[in-house]
Amino acid sequence: MDIELEKKYIEEYDSTIYKKMSVAVDILIFTVQDKHLEVLLVKRDEFPYKDCLALPGSFVGDKESLEEAVARCLQEEIGITDIYTEQLYTWGDVERDPRLRVLSVSYVALVNKSKCNPKACERVNDVVWKEVSIEALNEVKEEMAFDHAKIIQCGLERLRGKIEYTPIVFHMLEEEFTLPQLQSIYEIILGRKLYKANFRKKIMDFVEETGNIQTGEANRPSKYYRWNGKME
Repeated sequence: MDIELEKKYIEEYDSTIYKKMSVAVDILIFTVQDKHLEVLLVKRDEFPYKDCLALPGSFVGDKESLEEAVARCLQEEIGITDIYTEQLYTWGDVERDPRLRVLSVSYVALVNKSKCNPKACERVNDVVWKEVSIEALNEVKEEMAFDHAKIIQCGLERLRGKIEYTPIVFHMLEEEFTLPQLQSIYEIILGRKLYKANFRKKIMDFVEETGNIQTGEANRPSKYYRWNGKME
């Protein structure tokens, strides 16, 4: 490779050949509360879609990575930091944003609701938790900005797939939990009952006993467990 020729090419490259487009990040924050899977939505305080529900999101700055944009967005819009996120999918429909061509990279976060206290900050006038189900999503679909209802549906499908072979669900739990509590979380996310024996056989590689016992329950006391940190 001729380094000098390549350097000259880059210096003389016409960056106006292709129309510029923007990149954004949108974040799905899932939790389980009152036997329901929920997602965090914000009410937008700016156009377009002012006063509509949306996922927390932001444009990516030209000097920041996608992950840096996610962290900044979470802190700026809803005042939270240090939560587990992973990339979901990239959305590129030509007319998904009425302002200009915008590619959005979506991320998924899983949180324990008792440890996550979002609040309305920049560009937001309210934050709400909404149940994630076909019925609930259909009810709010007309209120949703951009293509965010579609992103939530995709996130739900990915979440259901990933908990079958990874321990990401532990991010939704307290540090210590019983196996019935853990199974309940799985059943809520998957939307179906699981056989107790099969579930426990599958999950035991990821948990360890804490030595504590659940007391004050009418049923037989349950042992407390914690995630052992194993990823696969």
